[in-house]
Amino acid sequence: MSEKLKIKLSIADRVYPLTVDLSQEEGLRSASKKIDAMIKQFEENYAVRDKQDVLAMCALQFASQVEQKQVDNAIDGSETLERLKKINDILFDYLDKK
Repeated sequence: MSEKLKIKLSIADRVYPLTVDLSQEEGLRSASKKIDAMIKQFEENYAVRDKQDVLAMCALQFASQVEQKQVDNAIDGSETLERLKKINDILFDYLDKK
């Protein structure tokens, strides 16, 4: 069973107490720092009325990064081409043996 750890993360000047697996702590702390850095960047560069607007913009930014990676991977297709080449080689080897 995984060891649990109680931590407190600060995001947008609010503290969030969490109980997490020990293996998750570093990732969560890193994510919290990235969110706060992005909040600061949005507040400095745009006329933002409240924290909810900034948090919504952060959520959109992070979600779009994940979606763009999926789109890029689908378009790239190099892994799919490599698999097709391997299948093709196997078929040619099989047919040559007959």
